[in-house]
Amino acid sequence: MDWYGENKRSFVWRESQEPYKIWLSEVILQQTRTAQGLPYYNRFLSAFPTLKDLAVASEDEVLKLWQGLGYYSRARNLHFTAKYIHSELNGVFPNTFESLLQLKGVGDYTASAIASICFELPQAVVDGNVYRFLSRYFGILTPINSSAAHKEFKKKAQDLMGKSHPGTFNQAMMEFGSLHCTPKKPKCQSCPFAKSCIAFNQNKIERLPLKTSRIKIKKRFFNYLVIKDQCGHYLFEKRTAKGIWYNLYQFPLLESTKTLKSKHALVAHADFPKEIYLNNSEVKLWNTEPITHKLSHQNLAVSFWEIEAKDKLNNAHSKAVIKELAVPVVIQNFIEKFF
Repeated sequence: MDWYGENKRSFVWRESQEPYKIWLSEVILQQTRTAQGLPYYNRFLSAFPTLKDLAVASEDEVLKLWQGLGYYSRARNLHFTAKYIHSELNGVFPNTFESLLQLKGVGDYTASAIASICFELPQAVVDGNVYRFLSRYFGILTPINSSAAHKEFKKKAQDLMGKSHPGTFNQAMMEFGSLHCTPKKPKCQSCPFAKSCIAFNQNKIERLPLKTSRIKIKKRFFNYLVIKDQCGHYLFEKRTAKGIWYNLYQFPLLESTKTLKSKHALVAHADFPKEIYLNNSEVKLWNTEPITHKLSHQNLAVSFWEIEAKDKLNNAHSKAVIKELAVPVVIQNFIEKFF
């Protein structure tokens, strides 16, 4: 905590103990680097300065602001919980660790952060930074992505936490891992804990923390049908399939088992919507090589196909309307170049 007092970074959410602002920052910064998350936090707070503002917004508004951050279930859970607190709890944030855990999208990490920072409750936060620091300092060999890890590391952090200022302690632990005990090239030579750090003294800094083998990455092949009618409008729809990008908007999607390289291969595909393919319609591949889009457990090979329809199409949208809708980043990048 002494180190934190001298070295902490200045962030807007550290200037407040208001549960809404702390909750918002924790949700946005999950699985997101601070530099990337900060502009989103500022935009959200500007658009929705209070929990009520977020609660009464539409899901499309929330997803549009979230666009590009990934893990969109975080945004949907954020919106759901805001509506729940506003309507069912009279706008009052729960103030116990157990009640915070009941909120949708709030797990042990977020509940601990809110409980300790906002309500001074002694609940230790365990994130990647804390895992790394504790694993190195105590020489813990339990893989941090194993089922037993959270309970073990949570207890260790809880034992270290004093009775006073638990929020400051948690932020100090996370900040130390983020700035000092970093994944690569940690500042061991100037570390105040070096003399008693097991990993440093046993030359295991590069080996800890341990992780089990990674989950197998699945490869998928996406073909987006960019169908334009004679009015210059495009078919555009909300993605209703569960999984990635649920409730975001997209061009009609055809998923194949391999990369399709020709008009004939596309049209011959069993799932190709024959009703939109009219005689003499123009079909051409926009990108000669598939665009690789990497997600946590999936690699997508994405192709965009331009299709010129000869008639006016129902449910087609103008470019201006499409630009206002929340879309996956791979489609946003395409729109910026294509439109």
